[in-house]
Amino acid sequence: QVQLVESGGGLVQAGGSLRLSCAASGSIFSINDMGWYRQAPGNQRELVATITSGGSANYADSVQGRFTISRDNAKKTVYLQMNSLKPEDTAVYYCNAVVRVVGDIPRVYWGRGTQVTVSS
Repeated sequence: QVQLVESGGGLVQAGGSLRLSCAASGSIFSINDMGWYRQAPGNQRELVATITSGGSANYADSVQGRFTISRDNAKKTVYLQMNSLKPEDTAVYYCNAVVRVVGDIPRVYWGRGTQVTVSS
């Protein structure tokens, strides 16, 4: 009923920038928190940044000051602007959202992920 589709990943050199997007679609009544997580090979999935429906953002220490999360509620889309990228930012980035479908309680949904590779 709800799909989250990420886009914007790719290969970039260290120090470069990328902008990820994630659009939600389906029978959506409302969207609460949205966020980005990442998982590098051999590692657990970790929080990158989250943003409330009111626009309050929270960041992992490792990306604070380099990444910016934002959202467009009308477009049901969350963005992640990533600057000053480092090789250790290489991972699959997943979009996450707490979505209330018409007639249901809020549930957590995940996108399929987009690969970000930062070369040194």
